[in-house]
Amino acid sequence: MLDLGQLRSFLAVHDTASFSLAATRLGLAQSTVSQHVRRLEDHLGRRLFDRDTHRVAPTAAGEMLLAEARTLLEISDRLEAQFLQSRLRGRLRFGLSEDMVNGPLPSILRGFSAANPSVDLELTVALSAALFAEQEMGRIDLVLAKRRLGDDRGHVVAREPLVWLARDPDLVARRRPLPLISFPAPSITRAAALDALEQAQLPWLISCTCSSLSGLTAAARAGMGVFVQPRGLTPEGLREVPADMLPPLETVEFVLVERRGADRALMAALTREILRQTGRQPPAPAAR
Repeated sequence: MLDLGQLRSFLAVHDTASFSLAATRLGLAQSTVSQHVRRLEDHLGRRLFDRDTHRVAPTAAGEMLLAEARTLLEISDRLEAQFLQSRLRGRLRFGLSEDMVNGPLPSILRGFSAANPSVDLELTVALSAALFAEQEMGRIDLVLAKRRLGDDRGHVVAREPLVWLARDPDLVARRRPLPLISFPAPSITRAAALDALEQAQLPWLISCTCSSLSGLTAAARAGMGVFVQPRGLTPEGLREVPADMLPPLETVEFVLVERRGADRALMAALTREILRQTGRQPPAPAAR
């Protein structure tokens, strides 16, 4: 019989192309992940990864197992949600970074509401700094938002490089000072963009400010300037500015932050759905 824990380790190694990164994602020791993969290979009688000092790549057998492993784990998660989470009731206040509205949010809400029809989910969409401030005042239970590298709050869900976006990247060469479309301060993407431009000594001006992602996207599509977003959340109709045209930007992290004292069962249920939709695994339980 296939072991689901071993399959989770296999998928994490496949998705990260690294045993160490897979261990970090799963909250396990690297030796445990290696042991899981080795036991799975022994059970199937096939080598699943080719390994050397520089890379980890799936074999033909590993690629064959991939889709079936994902299906098995999805079935397991769905059954767990139906039988273990359906009894949950109450209200959960969820704060989400503006960046993610056009990303995984619909899938997260669909999966969570289907598994927990008796839970009242109160959704707040805002800039990351505002969400954290609201959470500190006890007004939000669970936050999914951005942080800059070096910040230690929360559990990391994803890392994404920030990129310069525009309807027509050629405007970078045509327009000086550089027109910048931005969220209002305090904003992580705004601060990262201004830091990069100041360090490169490139003149700039703010051509449009808006607290709504849809508003900023509309301004960028209208050709009003360049816009900074995580690469994986690039809005439709915008193109990435080539790397040689503007200074490089930093990488940001998306994190889940729980409010102390909030209903842990409700937060755990939503956290599982978020991690399932983003392809991540839950953090390891805290040591007692």
